[in-house]
Amino acid sequence: MNHNNNELRRLGYTFIKSELKEASNMLMRIDHGFVKACNLVSRAAGKVIVMGVGKSGHIGRKIAATFASTGTQAFFIHPAEALHGDFGMVGKDDVVLLISYSGEASEFRVLLPLLATQGNKVISITGGHDSTLAKGSDAILNVSVNKEACPLGLAPTSSALCTLMIGDALALTVMSCKGFSHDDFARSHPAGSLGAALLTTVGGVIDRDLKGISCTKESSLLEAVNNLCLSGKGLIAITDNESVVGVFTDGDFRRAIASGASLTDNVCKYMTKDFYHVYSATMCTQALDAMSRYSITAVPVLHTNKRLVGVVNIAQIHAAGIR
Repeated sequence: MNHNNNELRRLGYTFIKSELKEASNMLMRIDHGFVKACNLVSRAAGKVIVMGVGKSGHIGRKIAATFASTGTQAFFIHPAEALHGDFGMVGKDDVVLLISYSGEASEFRVLLPLLATQGNKVISITGGHDSTLAKGSDAILNVSVNKEACPLGLAPTSSALCTLMIGDALALTVMSCKGFSHDDFARSHPAGSLGAALLTTVGGVIDRDLKGISCTKESSLLEAVNNLCLSGKGLIAITDNESVVGVFTDGDFRRAIASGASLTDNVCKYMTKDFYHVYSATMCTQALDAMSRYSITAVPVLHTNKRLVGVVNIAQIHAAGIR
């Protein structure tokens, strides 16, 4: 059957609106059951084991991944595999999160007594208040919906969205209670642009070759300009007895020429004495923020004794994948 473009837009709008309506009801589901589930997870001595069948399994995998990436050890086990050997992966100190909209998944009917015997705490995500799963759980997260977005009312759509939302809310609430930090997040996401932004320090991107990135305060303006051109970083450091006492930039040179400076003058007459600097251990994101705040494009990198380590500019940090 063919539909015109307006009809396609109307259908898409209708389905999203239907899901959003059911999703908004989840705000009222942050109840005693949610609080109890948070306490069970945050106080658990073991891991969080997530199980689900079908669409609930797909959502469960994502919830387990969210837990794992936000500081709570977790992984997904398919219930059928659990009944054929993988139940041995569940420790007695683990909290088990079981997902079934009806609450009557046949696999859970077998697993619940095993979990009870082992002493595991069970959290259920279900729409069945009086289901077998709900009755066998220590904490219940209610995801019941009035209507699925599916026009046939069959495919798990609104209920799947609500399950994902309550799972994310549980994981992120526990994360917040544990004080999970940016550094913690970086350790679990070391690859890609996210890891680069959170883990890379200035010392990891600078060129350690000091040639051309500095001169002494007695150096002539001509020598300073030559080094400025040689470094290509828009800034050189000015030193006195190996300590950095100022910087000289492209802007300093333009201002010096505009004021009638001679190329034989000492560069210290035109250097910037009040300058921003960073250390090798400074995070690149912090250096970028500072350069933006002070409207500068490069900064000297110093040892704690004010000796020069190098010069870093915005281009070097961007080249490392950090924006």
